Amino acid sequence: MTKHQKRLSVPKSWPVERKTNVFTVKADSGPHGEDGVPLVVLLRDVLGYVDSKKEARYALSQDSILINGEPINDEQRPIGMFDIVAFPGREEYYRVFPDEGGRLALTEIDADAADSRLGKIEGKRQVPGGDTQLTLHDGTNILAEESEYSTNDSVVVDNDDKSVVAHFPYEEGALVTAISGNHGGKIGEVTEIDVTPGSGSNIVTVDADDGLFETVEEYVVVIDENFTGEDGDDDE
Repeated sequence: MTKHQKRLSVPKSWPVERKTNVFTVKADSGPHGEDGVPLVVLLRDVLGYVDSKKEARYALSQDSILINGEPINDEQRPIGMFDIVAFPGREEYYRVFPDEGGRLALTEIDADAADSRLGKIEGKRQVPGGDTQLTLHDGTNILAEESEYSTNDSVVVDNDDKSVVAHFPYEEGALVTAISGNHGGKIGEVTEIDVTPGSGSNIVTVDADDGLFETVEEYVVVIDENFTGEDGDDDE
């Protein structure tokens, strides 16, 4: 298996220039599947904190970079939507969030907001003992005592104990962001959910600042009104 990734074939969500070089770093296996961006790409190409994989390895060996509250020692660890990237020594904290066009970008947040992260529920099942296991968009499984959660809802998960600290139902009137497709990065309110019979994707109509748009259900995630962290202020 090749250790390299051609820039021209990376997912559209990756924040890399496609025509500057032939290859870029390939992500290791882990969260977010093939859409996960190697951590070194964020450190080198987005933030400019390192110039090479070697420098990234050294920084990670100092436990100076946290992902979702945990120190990471693999520079190719996949980073994806809604992950929290923290540099405690610099007092810098970022949330991975889609920009216009759906490319992954870093939104600066405050230290308190970095204690938890958002997850879209993509699976739900009962487990022995009566708890409900929720599977999030990045493959994380968490246990919840209550069963009022539904697929396509969003939850905010504490980075320390993995408990659910907030719940945002997927319903008409919910605030959502589009994470992919032609409207990636747009934020608006759900005005209609058109349920498609059979195995087709449901269609969601969203009222954004620049007017209504339609997209498939898989491309939207419910967020809180303070979630985008505008002006660096976040109230989660």
